[in-house]
Amino acid sequence: MDLIEEFRNPAHVKALAKSIHAEATRPLNIMEVCGGHTHTIMKFGIPQLLPKQIQFVHGPGCPVCIMPKERIDHALALASQEGVILATLGDMIRVPGSMGSLQTLRAEGADIRALYSPLDVLKIAKENPDKTVVFFAIGFETTTPMSASLVKMVLAQNIPNVLFHVNHVLVPEPVEAIMAGGDAKIDAFLGPSHVSVITGSKIYEPIVRAFNTPIVVAGFEPVDVMESILKIVRQFNEGRCEVENQYTRAVSREGNVSAQKLIETYFEQRESFRWRGIGDIPRSALKLKDAYAHLDAEKVFEAVLPKTPIDDHKSCICGKILKGLAKPYECKVFGKACMPSSPMGSCMVSSEGACAAYFKYGKFTHKGVA
Repeated sequence: MDLIEEFRNPAHVKALAKSIHAEATRPLNIMEVCGGHTHTIMKFGIPQLLPKQIQFVHGPGCPVCIMPKERIDHALALASQEGVILATLGDMIRVPGSMGSLQTLRAEGADIRALYSPLDVLKIAKENPDKTVVFFAIGFETTTPMSASLVKMVLAQNIPNVLFHVNHVLVPEPVEAIMAGGDAKIDAFLGPSHVSVITGSKIYEPIVRAFNTPIVVAGFEPVDVMESILKIVRQFNEGRCEVENQYTRAVSREGNVSAQKLIETYFEQRESFRWRGIGDIPRSALKLKDAYAHLDAEKVFEAVLPKTPIDDHKSCICGKILKGLAKPYECKVFGKACMPSSPMGSCMVSSEGACAAYFKYGKFTHKGVA
C-alpha cells in the first residue's frame, strides 16, 4: 500500500462524500484543532465536497500561531545578549513580536540558528564552548519528547553551555477553555493525530464527557478527514457521543507511554500560560521542573526578559480565528496589508496557520470561499 496515494485516492474521497451527503441530517460545525488539518481541508477543497450544512471552525492547534508577543520578545531579548546563540525551529524565525522578528534581528547580526532537529543544539554547543546556546523550544505534545530527550542528553553528556526556554503547550486545556467560554458554536472536533500518537486518544475523554461533544482523532490525508467527518455524522445520527480513533494506523488509546514518561521526568505543567489572542489558560503549558532550574533560560536571564503582556495589532483578528469565532477572509487586512511576505499576525506567519492556508489555497468572494 502507498501510504500517501491510498489516502488521497479521488474515488475513495468521492465515495465518502456521497455517503456524507446521504447521511447528514443536521447542521454541524466541526472544529479542526490542528493547523495541519486546516491545510488539508483547504488544499484539497474539502468544504466544496460536503453538504452546505457542514462547516469547519478553525482552532488553536498551531504552536507558532498561539505564541504571544511577549514570548517572542523573550526570544529577541535572549538573542540580543552578549555571547548567546539562540536556536529554534522553523517558523518562529518570522513571527513578529512587539519589536520585530528574529529574522530581522538575525539580519542585524545576532546569532540565531534555525534548526532541522533539536539535537543540532548539541553540535552547536560543542562547536561554540565559549557561547551560551539557548534552545527556544516550541510545540504541542508532538514535539515535547524531542525537547525532553535533548534535556536528557545535555545532562548525560555534561554539556555546560545549553539552556532551554520552554514554550511547549498542551491540547486539552485550550479546547476546554474554548468550550467553557461558550462563544463559539462547536458541535464536534477533529482531534489532532500527531499529538495523539504521543498522548493517546484517552486525553479527549474528559472533554467529551464534560461538554457532550464528539471528538474523532483524524489523520491528515483527505480520505482520513472525510472518513472522520462521516464518523461524526454517524455519531449524531445514532445518538452517540464518543471519542473515536480514525487514525488507528498510528494512534492508540494509551499513546506512547515511554515518551510520556520522558516528558514527565523533566517537565511539569505551568500554573498558567497566556495564549495569543485567547488569554491566560490554566495548566495549558509546560516548564522545566525545579530540579533543572540551572538549565532554565527564563530563570538564568530573568532580569532581561520582558514581563508585560502585549496584545496584537488592533486590525488583526488572529485571536478570533484561533477561538473559532471568525474566518480569515473576515479580517479586513487579510490578503492586503497582511500577506505571507508581510505578516501582521501569527496565523499568516506559520505554515500551519489558518490565514496562510486560506491565502495559499483559497479563492474568495465577499461571502467566503468560492
